[in-house]
Amino acid sequence: MTLGSAFFTLPAFIAGAIAASLNIYALSAGADFGGGVWDLFASGPRRDSQRALVAEAIGPIWEANHVWLILVIVLLFTAFPPAFALIMTLLHVPLTLMLIGIVLRGSAFTFRSYDSRRDSVQRRWGRIFAIASTATPLLLGCIVGTIASGELSSAKLTTHVSYFETYLRPWLMPFPLGVGVMSLALFAFLAAVYLTVEAKDEKLREDFRRRAFLTAGAVALIATLDLVVARSSAPLVWAVLTRGSLATVLRFGAAASALGAMYWLWRREYPWARLAAIVEVSLIIWGWALGQFPWLVPPDITVESAAAPVATLRLLAIALLVGLAVLVPSLRYLFKVFKASSA
Repeated sequence: MTLGSAFFTLPAFIAGAIAASLNIYALSAGADFGGGVWDLFASGPRRDSQRALVAEAIGPIWEANHVWLILVIVLLFTAFPPAFALIMTLLHVPLTLMLIGIVLRGSAFTFRSYDSRRDSVQRRWGRIFAIASTATPLLLGCIVGTIASGELSSAKLTTHVSYFETYLRPWLMPFPLGVGVMSLALFAFLAAVYLTVEAKDEKLREDFRRRAFLTAGAVALIATLDLVVARSSAPLVWAVLTRGSLATVLRFGAAASALGAMYWLWRREYPWARLAAIVEVSLIIWGWALGQFPWLVPPDITVESAAAPVATLRLLAIALLVGLAVLVPSLRYLFKVFKASSA
C-alpha cells in the first residue's frame, strides 16, 4: 500500500477525525486556557476589567468545549486499542495531572463566579483558575511532544528500568517540554486575538492587542528553538518538519498566516486577525498530524497496525457521523443563545 492510498482507508478516516477533534479543541478550549493565562497576568488600571472580559468570553460554552477531548479519547480507545493502551500506560502521570488541572480549573471558575464578594476566598479561587489554566496546556503539549518524538516504545514496558526512566523521563525531555511551552504561548496568542474581537471598550482592545503582538513574537521564538532541539533529540520530528513538499507547504502556510494575523492586528482589523490566527493554529496541528502519518505512536505503532476490526471501525464511523450531526448544531445553538443573552 502506497502512502497516497493509505490516506483513503477506514483507519485513516478515524485517525483524521482524531486530528480534527484535536484541532477544534485547540481553537475552542485552547483559547479558554489562554484566557486563564491573561487572567493570571492581568495588570494595570484595567486589571479588573480584563478579568471580567475573560470571564465573559469564556462563560458561554467553556464546559462544552471539552466534548472534543472526550471524543478524542473515545475514538482512540475504540479504533486503536494498542495505541491507547501504550499512551495511557507510559504517560499516565502527565495525563492524570492534566485531568486534575481541567477539573480544578472548571471548579475554580464556577466557585469564583458564584462568590461575588471581593474577599480572600474569591481571590484564592481566581488564583487556582489561572494557575490551572496555565499548567494544563503545558501538560497537553508535553504529551503531544512525547508521542511525536518517538519516546514511547512498547519495549519500555518489558525492560527492567526505573520508574523515572519509564514514566517520567520521556515527557520531561527538552523537546516535549518545548512543545508544552509552545502550546501555552500559542493558546495565549489565540486568546489575546479572540479577546480583541470580544472587547467593546477600545482601551481593553488595545490591552489585548499588545498582548497578541507579544505572544506572537514568543510563538515564533519558541517554535524556532523547538526546531533546533528537535534536530538532536527528536530526529523523527525534524525529518517530518523539514522534508517533503507537504511539510514545506504547511510550514510556509503557517508562517504566512502568522504574518497575516500580525498585519491585521496592526491594521486593527480584528475579525481578520482572528481568522488568520485560526488558520495558523490549524496548519500547525495538521502539519504535525499529516507529517507523522502513517505513524500513530512512533516508532512502533502505525494507524493500520493498531486498527480495530473492520466491523468495529464501520460502526464507529457511522456513530461518529450521526453524533456530529447532532453535536455541531447543538453547540452552535448553545453559543448563539448565550452570546445573545450576554449582549
